[in-house]
Amino acid sequence: MATDILVPTLGESVSTATVARWLKQAGEAVAADEPLVELETDKVTVEVNAPAAGVLEAIAAQTGAEVEPGAVLGSIAAGAGKPAAPPTAAAKPVGTGGGSVAASEVHGAAPGGHAPAAAPAPLPAAAKLMAENNVSPAQIGAGSAKDGRIAKGDVLDFLSRPAAASAPVAAKPARSLEAGEERVKMTRLRATIARRLKEAQNTAAMLTTFNEVDMGAVMGLRAEYKDHFEKRHGVKLGFMSFFVKACVAALQEFPAVNAEIEGDEVIYRNFVHMGIAVGGPSGLVVPVLRNADTMGFAEIEKRIADFGKRVRDGQLKLEEMAGGSFTITNGGIYGSLMSTPILNPPQSGILGMHKIQDRPMAVGKSIEIRPMMYLAMSYDHRIVDGKEAVSFLVRVKEAIEDPRRLMLGV
Repeated sequence: MATDILVPTLGESVSTATVARWLKQAGEAVAADEPLVELETDKVTVEVNAPAAGVLEAIAAQTGAEVEPGAVLGSIAAGAGKPAAPPTAAAKPVGTGGGSVAASEVHGAAPGGHAPAAAPAPLPAAAKLMAENNVSPAQIGAGSAKDGRIAKGDVLDFLSRPAAASAPVAAKPARSLEAGEERVKMTRLRATIARRLKEAQNTAAMLTTFNEVDMGAVMGLRAEYKDHFEKRHGVKLGFMSFFVKACVAALQEFPAVNAEIEGDEVIYRNFVHMGIAVGGPSGLVVPVLRNADTMGFAEIEKRIADFGKRVRDGQLKLEEMAGGSFTITNGGIYGSLMSTPILNPPQSGILGMHKIQDRPMAVGKSIEIRPMMYLAMSYDHRIVDGKEAVSFLVRVKEAIEDPRRLMLGV
């Protein structure tokens, strides 16, 4: 009896995926839990493993096909099967649709007549865009996706450079372009971001409240203990762990900010799954620190550092971006002095951190230059009252300005 290979649940707000490549061919032997096929989603590349050992009997969804959760990708039958075919140096097309780029066009022969190792194939959407614009993998170089594969974002980045701006675009424009204009289709990730942000504006009664925080106490504590912290825990002590701890304490005091609306009901949570916005090569993603309310400073910093590395390497898993109850985003690392963050549906609150800037402040009866940061907290006014939102932000401010509160739980 054959066992179907199914598209797994793709995560929150992800409804379709593209078959990026099959790692096995029909007739080859497979082991249980062995990676069989890669799916490209709006956010990450997902590996689908074999549900059972046997022979890859059939492939139902070819490379480039759009699939939904629960769809059949192929089937595995009982048996030994043939061993996997060794990689060959023969030229073969990459990607789907709109043409292909042959390996022989990308890499010349190595000295002595030995062909160099083939570069990993671009993801299907990238391959199609490359073919439409007559771009080869050699022109782009190493990609940002897993295993160095070229993603569509890499191609768009290449085409945006002055040297490539004149490359022909095969797609027929909806209107005549003026001099200096070019038309590039949105990436799946960018289209998803656009849809979700517009959904947040259309659905939530979104409002933003502001405050400012004196970062002097946290900066002094960090400067005093950062070397000891890194030596003991193997990770640097940053500012984000202080804000995570401060937000956890404030969320426990004001549970509506940690809740969500579902229909005509409110779902309250007795835990904090903290989303941390991280910029990657393909756009902004929000991995989640699950049960952040149980974590210490060192664990928070280790998890955030790990998220950052795996986002850059394209190795973040879909399930790691699902289920967040509140989000923190830090525009300050890009130089933002003030902004109004947009909610990450279905969450009811998001905290925006910003650039630390020295400003003259009244301290007692004198004027001092203090390291100040503006904070912005956007919230869904349908569930969070203005008093709660303002009080929440004040609690965060108080905890950052006196970090001893975080240690004592007051």
